[in-house]
Amino acid sequence: MRQAVAFFTVLLSIGGFLLTCNFVSMIVRYQKTGPIKLASNENRNKLVMDPLVEMPEHVKRSRVERRAFHVALTATDRPYSKWQCRIMYYWYKKKKDLAGSNMGLDQGYVVLNRPWAFVQWLEKSTIEEEYILMAEPDHIFLKPLPSLVYEEYPAAFPFFYIKPAENEKIIRKFFPEEMGPVSNIDPIGNSPVIIKKDLLEKIAPTWMNVSLKMKNDPETDSTFGWVLEMYGYAVASALHGVQHILRKDFMLQPPWDLETKNKFILHYTYGCDYSLKGELTYGKVGEWRFDKRSYLDAPPPRNLPLPPPGVPESVVTLVRLVNEATANLPNWETTEEVKNNSSFRRS
Repeated sequence: MRQAVAFFTVLLSIGGFLLTCNFVSMIVRYQKTGPIKLASNENRNKLVMDPLVEMPEHVKRSRVERRAFHVALTATDRPYSKWQCRIMYYWYKKKKDLAGSNMGLDQGYVVLNRPWAFVQWLEKSTIEEEYILMAEPDHIFLKPLPSLVYEEYPAAFPFFYIKPAENEKIIRKFFPEEMGPVSNIDPIGNSPVIIKKDLLEKIAPTWMNVSLKMKNDPETDSTFGWVLEMYGYAVASALHGVQHILRKDFMLQPPWDLETKNKFILHYTYGCDYSLKGELTYGKVGEWRFDKRSYLDAPPPRNLPLPPPGVPESVVTLVRLVNEATANLPNWETTEEVKNNSSFRRS
């Protein structure tokens, strides 16, 4: 009996060893050749395995090469965009030179059409870094941002409201069946995304054209609304066969995300409304609130009041970070100061 148990144990050990070797070899082969596909034409776009999702810890730790990325910030020349850019840039400078950061140079530009802006910018700008982070004015860096990319695969944040599978009828107008299943389209927008420069150069014109076609299609425009351009980027990437590593730790969005722990970027796109008891009153103006849209024509004042007790840590951190930036940025004009300035004109 003991001999049988010992023999069975040896078999398990050998089996485990062979399974591990096979797994590692698939990882190595994947790195060299890209995703492993099924042989049949019907399933050619379905992954047998996705080691980007199930990457062993020792493989993650082995990546020591520093991949600096250029930070591209899309913006307009309206006061609403300008004050957000200043806060974003303040925290960019505070975090970029700290340990663990791969944040390289920065480049801001004034545009209205984001895809077209990237096409022009990539054509005309000299970018030293091999990678680019596409960022937005309402991003605050919480800690040094490393390069989250893996080999040829860009890194992106998955948005819960980008649902290609639930909009397959519309998606098929721009992503034909011969390109594969709709599940090939990542649930992302263009920001935040860290991507290789040459990949973005290929995707950007397609992103622009797809977005314009979506806008000119009444059904698509009505269905996608303000996230149309995000779908445009997701579809354009899939048309080029580009898959993204989906990083939930890339970003948080208060008030829905409650903590900032282990997150890289705080995105304050949603209004934060609370009662004085610390209860969320989303959709209704709260007794305490912070909403960037309250400051369309001028910056928010310095030293905003902190939320009442009971409000999530993410919202408290947001206000504290905004206050620190505005306290240290020179020539920060408050709403009243701007209104009293004779050069101010309401746009």
